[in-house]
Amino acid sequence: MNQSYDCINGDATDVLSYVKLRGGKTFLLGTLKCKAMLEWLHGRFEAASTKLHSLTTRQLFYGMLLGFSLSVTSTSLALYFQERKRNRIQSQFEARPIELRSDEVVDGVTGLIGNTPLVRINSLSNALGIEILGKAEFLNPGGSVKDRVALRMIEDAERQGLLYPHTGSRIFEGTVGSTGISIATIARARGYEATIIMPDDVAEEKVKALLSLGAEVERVRPASIIDKKQNLARHRAEHFGQDNLHHPARLRATSFSVVVTTTAADLIAPEHGPVTANDEHELRTKPRGFFADQFENKSNYDAHYDGTGPEIWRQTSGRVDAFVSGAGTGGTISGTGQYLKSMNEDVLVVLSDPEGSGLYNKIKFGVMFDMKEAEGTKRRHQVDTVVEGIGINRLTRNMQFGLPLISDAFRISDAEAVAMSRYLVQNDGLFLGSSSACNLVACIKLAKKMGWKEGQRIVTILCDSGSRHYSKFWNDDYLHRANIPINTKIIDDLLASTPIEA
Repeated sequence: MNQSYDCINGDATDVLSYVKLRGGKTFLLGTLKCKAMLEWLHGRFEAASTKLHSLTTRQLFYGMLLGFSLSVTSTSLALYFQERKRNRIQSQFEARPIELRSDEVVDGVTGLIGNTPLVRINSLSNALGIEILGKAEFLNPGGSVKDRVALRMIEDAERQGLLYPHTGSRIFEGTVGSTGISIATIARARGYEATIIMPDDVAEEKVKALLSLGAEVERVRPASIIDKKQNLARHRAEHFGQDNLHHPARLRATSFSVVVTTTAADLIAPEHGPVTANDEHELRTKPRGFFADQFENKSNYDAHYDGTGPEIWRQTSGRVDAFVSGAGTGGTISGTGQYLKSMNEDVLVVLSDPEGSGLYNKIKFGVMFDMKEAEGTKRRHQVDTVVEGIGINRLTRNMQFGLPLISDAFRISDAEAVAMSRYLVQNDGLFLGSSSACNLVACIKLAKKMGWKEGQRIVTILCDSGSRHYSKFWNDDYLHRANIPINTKIIDDLLASTPIEA
């Protein structure tokens, strides 16, 4: 319907066609020529606009309220499931009250190996607001974490029939000291002789310890990593018992790297014929040469997967956020890291690497040396650092086991390692070696990088004590000659620093 209305009191000449909403429908009411009506319509439009603005504001408010509620709900659910996971892990462990035990006698010196305490590093933990826990491997009878490896390599060789005790057999190994001391200790306890090949630039007290344990020590110049003649320990095992009349024969081992030779070569020669029972007895009782090869022998990895890892998991009741370790052979970080990741895939496995080692670049950039150099082509000798026991410029078999597990790496300078060792003596009364100091510096860097300060737990390895390092790492005169500063303020500054990018 379209009608025209004259306004009684108005003089409007404009014509307006308008619609009115009623029940969601539109009706055309007519054509108006009225100023008053126009003003009335303007008022209605203003009211409608105000109502629309109020509706938009209300919707915006409800949207924000809904978004906030969803955020709080999702956070609460995440925390709930994290708590459930933590409780599920802790439920696997029974409370172990302190008790006085009796009739608990271990079997010889090898019975003292393993089950080392996990100690809280109070100064670092209190400063960071988290828990820095160190596995006190320096309390093993041989004085280092390498006791585990030496024992496992010898036990595995015995189980496989490669070694028989009290037969005049000799174990050969190349080492910078700690593994050699462990092998010499256990060899004596199990009825073997030991020959240790080591660089001539290691701390002198390690050589003295080996000689005191009755080991034969052969010192050599550090060899290039691509020198085919570098593995003198393998060569010595291959030619064990050889003279002008006798030539040793190599026995087959389950590990491709282990070398086992026997002086009873004539018994296994093809022309000898079938081996009799008497031959087998003589074969077992004749001296053998055994090259343990800690770098490639999987027994190294297994020692930590079956020992160190489970111990840490039990001692922490499964509450581990990260595991930090250096690497020389790679067995500790690979074996322990693999076990902890198998129990909780969220555990971070992090490498601590000293100056001069290529492992940091392998983890961070995929190559062993600087980015400008091709992997495996650089000729260099001993890792250029005062730190002993960790750091290497080749990829060992044991290290390869752990590469997929390692999520981050930190390079530790000599100055940082030295500063940490002195800081720990001053604040915790802990007298530790160079690799232990490196590991603890890496713990701080990891905590800073992750922004952790609410009780997270980082576990690391305290590899050996400072008593192995008097002549170099703990010798201030040596450090001054090497232009390595001794300044604990380095650690104070690191603890006080803001989160860093490694």
